[in-house]
Amino acid sequence: MLHEEHLYSIALRATPLIGDVNFMRLVEITGSAKETWHLSKKLLKEIPGIGSKITKEIGNETYLKFAEKEIDFCEKNNIKINLRHLKELPKLLSNCDDAPAILYQKGSLDESLTPISIVGTRNMTSYGKHFIEEFLEILKNKKVLIVSGLALGTDGCAHTEALKNQLKTAGVLAHGLHLVYPSQHKKLAAEILEQDGALLTEFNSSDKPDREHFLQRNRIVAGFSPVTIVVETAFGGGSMSTVSYANDYNREVFALPGKINDKYSQGCNLLIAQNKARILQNFEEILDELQLGKEKEKIGSLFAAREIKLSKELQPIYDTIASQPQISLDDLSEKLGIPPYKLLPILLDFELKGYIKALSGKQYSII
Repeated sequence: MLHEEHLYSIALRATPLIGDVNFMRLVEITGSAKETWHLSKKLLKEIPGIGSKITKEIGNETYLKFAEKEIDFCEKNNIKINLRHLKELPKLLSNCDDAPAILYQKGSLDESLTPISIVGTRNMTSYGKHFIEEFLEILKNKKVLIVSGLALGTDGCAHTEALKNQLKTAGVLAHGLHLVYPSQHKKLAAEILEQDGALLTEFNSSDKPDREHFLQRNRIVAGFSPVTIVVETAFGGGSMSTVSYANDYNREVFALPGKINDKYSQGCNLLIAQNKARILQNFEEILDELQLGKEKEKIGSLFAAREIKLSKELQPIYDTIASQPQISLDDLSEKLGIPPYKLLPILLDFELKGYIKALSGKQYSII
């Protein structure tokens, strides 16, 4: 049931210059959106980081009337309004500094499921499609939630294959819940809800699918899950922004490598080369990361690592990595007295052979 705090939260968030960060700063000090709304301008200006420009429109009845209409729309359409300051957002998303102050939700979210975000180009190739089909078939019967953006291409394929394998899925929208964009996915959106999934957005029913909304939406896709998988993307694809957010949130990113002359693998290859994503070599690695592997596989990881025999030149490199839980490229270079540019191709070769794995922040550890 919706109450006054939802009303005042929508009004406050709709006020000019009150973004998600300022919203949280205000309610953390005043205690609620309602208290903020009725606080005098003099007291509002005394809040650190809140000046006269920001406080000017707080309390304006225009935004309260707008909020009343939004509440009415949500009640008529069975839309839940999740408020961050009331701890109603999914836990991982709520931990992000720039998480949405308000998250509108149509459908249901099962928080016992492990979220996995899957992103990629709208111009998906058969290579990317086959990967998603195979991966989600492997996830069948696992307690996971597939998160994506309901766009054409990779997103649509991820949602569709999730439903095909009886997995719950959530679509994060770049507009309000008064429409479905692209219109080709109206049926898919309905099927997501029919199979107990959810449609989520930070945008209200007056917000259209503007270009900047898609980039803003990407941070929710990244923040929602412990792992983001980039299937295919070109150099300037929108998925690159999702990866940037995931890196900022210290979330794990995997990228599917491809041929260097394939346009929609070039972005993935670049992410791997820059250590912004781990190379996706096998499905087991992702399952292990999410602790979804078989019990015997988990037990096996408790025993000593296998012994790797290498040449006289390469053995010290491997042994140095193995001597620590993880080590950075710079530290490895310093310990061995080998320049980073000479180490990188060796490390990539180790990675491809399954000896080590690359972690975010140019860190390495043995497998």
